[in-house]
Parts: sequence; structure tokens; C-alpha cells
Amino acid sequence: MRIEQIVTSTPVMPVLVIEDLGHAVPLAQALVAGGLRVLEVTLRTPVALAAVRAIAASVPDAIVGVGTLTRPEHFHQAADAGAQFAVSPGLTRVLLNASGQSELPFLPGVFTPSEAMAARDIGFEYLKLFPAAQAGGIGMLKALGGPFPELRFCPTGGIGADNFRDYLALPNVSCVGGSWLAPGDLVGSGDWEAVTRLARAAAG
Repeated sequence: MRIEQIVTSTPVMPVLVIEDLGHAVPLAQALVAGGLRVLEVTLRTPVALAAVRAIAASVPDAIVGVGTLTRPEHFHQAADAGAQFAVSPGLTRVLLNASGQSELPFLPGVFTPSEAMAARDIGFEYLKLFPAAQAGGIGMLKALGGPFPELRFCPTGGIGADNFRDYLALPNVSCVGGSWLAPGDLVGSGDWEAVTRLARAAAG
């Protein structure tokens, strides 16, 4: 599966920070039940890779990826855990070299027009704009659409239930990423029905 197939198959990509490994499978099941199959598990907790492995093994309808990928060894670790794609907050030469040696579809992050140009020149057409709100949000994406009509973005950071549809209305936005679909209070209490309702509202 190519990265464009992944990011164009969902309007919203839940960004998951999983603290408790026991939450991984029921959280993924709840999101998939709500219509959101593409999940990004961030490498921000000690159990992140184990969570990816659990989701990959137990939630076959999920397309699970690894986010916050910042080191070359993360590609191998993500693939070994069963991830189906990788997402980074930025793009360095070291990461680029590692991505070329990995079979994982890769969504690199950019913040400025120069970074978008550099990624495009390497061959990337699908990019993560991060952090989207700090980069200028909708205004920035509209501005990037003029000189870079061939680029498509997955903005992440500062996006929530109140504004995600405004981002999705832009022609150069393939999907958005957000953590509002797995709020800590609902995950902590195991209210998976509420998570499914959030996912359904975003997917509809």
C-alpha cells in the first residue's frame, strides 16, 4: 500500500498517545467501529511499539502506523512491530536515507515552504504539515496551494472537532490528523462507546 492510498482513504487520522498497553486494542477497535481505520500510534510512550504490535495482531481492519518517528532505527522498529506506514514531524537527511532502506510508506513532516520544496524535489507529494496551527493553519495551506498545486497535505497539530472540516474543505488537504478522537478521560475510563461516537462524527 502506498502512502497516497493510506492518507486518501480516511478524512481523519487519529493520533494516539497510548500510555497503558491494555487500552491499545479496545481503543483501536472503537475507532475502527466508528469508521476510522487509519491510526497513528506515536512513539511518545514506552509501550508505543508494543501497542502497535497488539493492534496489528488483534484489529485486522485497522491500518496502523507509527508516528513521531525521529530516528533512523525507528523505521526498523516500526516495521518489526507490524506497522503499515510511518509518519515523522520533520524530514532530515538521515531520516530520508533510512526511509529509502525501508519498505514502509512514509509521510514526512514539513513546516515551511522551503521544507515543502525540498521534500517535493526528493519525490514526496504527500506531506504532513506540522504543527499545523503554528505554521499558519488554513491560511498557510491556501498559500502553499498556489506555488505547489501538486502537493497534498495531512495537517496535524491544533486541529479538533471545531475546525477539522474547514481544513478538509481545502483542495490540497487529503486528510487531517488529530488527538481529539481519543481524549484522555474517555480512554482512561474505558468509555469505548463514546470514542466510537467521536469517530463516527468525524468519519461521517
